Amino acid sequence: MSDTSTRLANWSHNKIITTSSSAGFKVKDILVEGRNYTDSDALMAILNIQKNDPLFQFDLNEKQKRIEQLSWVKTVRVERRLPDTIYIALEERVPMALWQRKKRLTLIDDLGEVVTDHKLNRFKDFIIVVGSDAPKQAPQILRLLESEPDIEDRVEAVTYVSSRRWNLALKSGVTVKLPEGEIPLALRRLAVKHGSENLMDKDIQVIDLRESDRIIVQTKPGAVQEYEDNYSNVNLSSGGQI
Repeated sequence: MSDTSTRLANWSHNKIITTSSSAGFKVKDILVEGRNYTDSDALMAILNIQKNDPLFQFDLNEKQKRIEQLSWVKTVRVERRLPDTIYIALEERVPMALWQRKKRLTLIDDLGEVVTDHKLNRFKDFIIVVGSDAPKQAPQILRLLESEPDIEDRVEAVTYVSSRRWNLALKSGVTVKLPEGEIPLALRRLAVKHGSENLMDKDIQVIDLRESDRIIVQTKPGAVQEYEDNYSNVNLSSGGQI
């Protein structure tokens, strides 16, 4: 485009803004829908618009691209709504768990993508995911836990072991070892056993579900006899590693 054409285009654009503003097309309201976690100060800094600014001075595409870069934003739509409103529709990422890596916590979403490492206190009750490649695998195990609320409510952390299977760390200090496959079946077996015998609330160290035909319980020293008396269908071991 020649310099003359550029100047003409700029003059026309400015003329439209001035004329429309004189006709009453000025910003009176900014309407944002779908914002739960996106930082409002960051959002307003990107918009950088004041009341009574010309409505058509607002560059929709430029603002939309910048808002899309905010960590919480999954998708965004930015519109002018005549005669006086800027409308922003946000779809935010869904927080799922806290990922622990090198003793630091990061929030991940329901796709296993990192969201943020700031202002995590509001997510302090989320399950912690441990393992360098755990986030991508975490959505599946967490959805399976949701189907067994008696177990999920007791889980503090899940660890991805050797990129093959999961260990559950219960809030009570008990470790639950899950198999590589048939996780839903293993969780159901544990839920049924807990329902009949309060297994997860017992004074034990490990519940091993890796074998499909039995549950192996590792007890604390001196407690073997109690579990032998109470569990006719559970194999017991004391001390050592399972």
